[in-house]
Amino acid sequence: MTRLVLVGPPGAGKGTQAGTLSEKLGVPHISTGDLFRAHIGDGTELGRSVQGFLDEGKLVPDEVTNEMVRERLADEDTAGGFILDGFPRNIAQAEVLDKILAESGQKLDAVVSFQIDEDVVVARLLGRGRKDDNEEVIRHRQHVYRSETEPLLNYYRDIVLTIDAVGEVNEVTNRVLNALDK
Repeated sequence: MTRLVLVGPPGAGKGTQAGTLSEKLGVPHISTGDLFRAHIGDGTELGRSVQGFLDEGKLVPDEVTNEMVRERLADEDTAGGFILDGFPRNIAQAEVLDKILAESGQKLDAVVSFQIDEDVVVARLLGRGRKDDNEEVIRHRQHVYRSETEPLLNYYRDIVLTIDAVGEVNEVTNRVLNALDK
């Protein structure tokens, strides 16, 4: 069983690593970003709401995110494990995740924390050329990460694996796999 949460600042490579680790470990990659995009793409009311928050550079409210993750974790393909990317992003969401897992007699196996210098992340994100990626928005997201998400590392301190997120994708993946094996 592999139940992982990936934590790191926006641009640390969580999504890339989650996809690669999902293939190597044989468990689904569950990204709140993908869940949001699916709702936006389907033009649901929830999707329009999510788009409004994202356009303003704001985070989607916890209640919306919690319910989407609860539904997704109830899917059959998560029985053997999962990789959560972008959830939980704060202590309140972590407490909800604990309850969701406890209801089915499960718990997290590890929290993988990707460490990377903020200036490296800013340069990475500016290089992607997305319309919502300008330096002010990126630095604001970094600040939100530090204030809201970084405290998760203390909350999960007993199961945190700290990984250097700088390097080629396969190097970082191997660091994660090696840390999981220990």
